[in-house]
Amino acid sequence: MDKSLTKRVAIIGAGPAGLFAAQTLAEAGVSVSIFDQRPSPARKFLMAGLGGLNLTHSEDLEVFLTRYRPANDTLLNSVRAFPPAALREWCEGLGETTFVGSSGRVFPDSFKTSPLLRSWLKHLGGLGVTLSSGVRWQGFDEAGALLLQRGSDGVEAQGFDAVLLALGGGSWAKLGSDGSWVSLLREKQIEVEELLPANCGFKVAFSDHFKERHKGTPLKKVAVSHGDQRVIGDAMLDANGIEGGVIYALSADLRDAITANGTARIEIDLKSDVSLEKLTAKLDRPRGKQSMSNFLRKATGLPAAAIALLREAGPIPTEPGALASYIKALPLTLTAPRSIERAISSAGGVSFSEIGEDYMLAKLPGVFVAGEMLNWEAPTGGYLLQAVFATGRSAGLGMLEYLREK
Repeated sequence: MDKSLTKRVAIIGAGPAGLFAAQTLAEAGVSVSIFDQRPSPARKFLMAGLGGLNLTHSEDLEVFLTRYRPANDTLLNSVRAFPPAALREWCEGLGETTFVGSSGRVFPDSFKTSPLLRSWLKHLGGLGVTLSSGVRWQGFDEAGALLLQRGSDGVEAQGFDAVLLALGGGSWAKLGSDGSWVSLLREKQIEVEELLPANCGFKVAFSDHFKERHKGTPLKKVAVSHGDQRVIGDAMLDANGIEGGVIYALSADLRDAITANGTARIEIDLKSDVSLEKLTAKLDRPRGKQSMSNFLRKATGLPAAAIALLREAGPIPTEPGALASYIKALPLTLTAPRSIERAISSAGGVSFSEIGEDYMLAKLPGVFVAGEMLNWEAPTGGYLLQAVFATGRSAGLGMLEYLREK
C-alpha cells in the first residue's frame, strides 16, 4: 500500500468497471467513495448471472481480441494487460473458482453472480471503500466539483482529487444504465457517439396468426447467415420478431445493414446438422395423402414452429431439391432492431479520441471514463464483461498515475 497517496477519489457507478477501479485504487492506499443511483450495487452484473454468469472466454487471446469493434488500440491493450486468465485468477482470489464450459465460455463454479459479488464487496469494505446508494450524478459545477443528488434532496457539490465515470451504456435502464450521462458530457463538448442497441433481437413482420401461435418458441441448433457470416446455435421466436444467441452474434452487422438499407436479410438453416444432399434424399419419397406439415415433420423431424416459419416466409416448394434448399436457407427480412431498453448491451458512447491511454478525458483533467460508457461493442460470450473489467483496471491505474503526478 502506497501511504504517500493520501488522496480522495469518487467513482460514479457501482458496476464491475467502477468496482474494479475502486479495488485498484484502494489497494494502493487511495480513499475511494463510490456513488450509485440505484438502491444496491451491480444490478446489471447480477442480472447477467441469472442464467449462469459468463465471465469471459477461453479462446486464444488474439482471436479473442477480434471480437471487439471498433478495434481501438486503447481498449485492446487494456484486455491484453488484463486477459481472461487474469480475470479467472482474480475470481479465485475472492474464493470463486472457475471452469470452462463445452462452448469455451468461462463460468464461476457456483454458476452465479451473488457469491462472487458478496465476497468482492466484503473485500472492498475491508479496504475502506465506501458505497453510497441512491445518489444520482448531475454533472459538474463551474469549479469542477461533482454535483450529487441523494433521492429527492437538493443537489450538493463535492470536490475530489480525481473522478471516474463508470455509469454503463444505455441498455437495461431500470437497472441503472439509462444513458442520462450523455447530455451531461456533451454539455462539456465531449464527443459522444449515439447509444444504439447491441446484442439485441430484431423485428419481423410476422402475421398475427403466426405471432399468436408461436411466440416464445425456440428454434434449436439452427444456423443463421448474413453476408459471409454463419453462426450456429439457438434462436427464439416472439410476438415481434426473432432473438437469441445466433442473432446477437450478428446484431452489429444486422443493425448497420438496416441503418444503411432499411431492412436486413438473414437466411436460417433449420437443419444445420443435416447436409443438403441427405435432406434432399429424406424428402424424395411419396407424400401420399399427408399434409405438407405432417410430411415435413415425419421426413425431417422439424418442429411445428419451424414448419410454420417455412409457410410464413413464402410458398413452400414441393420438388425435393428445392424444398431441401428452402429448409437449409430460409430467407427472413428484419425490419428494425429492438429498442435499446430491451438490448443486452449498447454500442456507441464516449469516443476514444476524447481519452488518453490512461482513460482520462483530455478536456476534463482528473476525470476518467471506463466500461460501457466508451464507444465499443462485443458479442455475448464473455467478451463484454472482460472488457468492462479490463477498462476499469486501466482507468484505476491511470488515476493512480495522475494522483502521483498531481
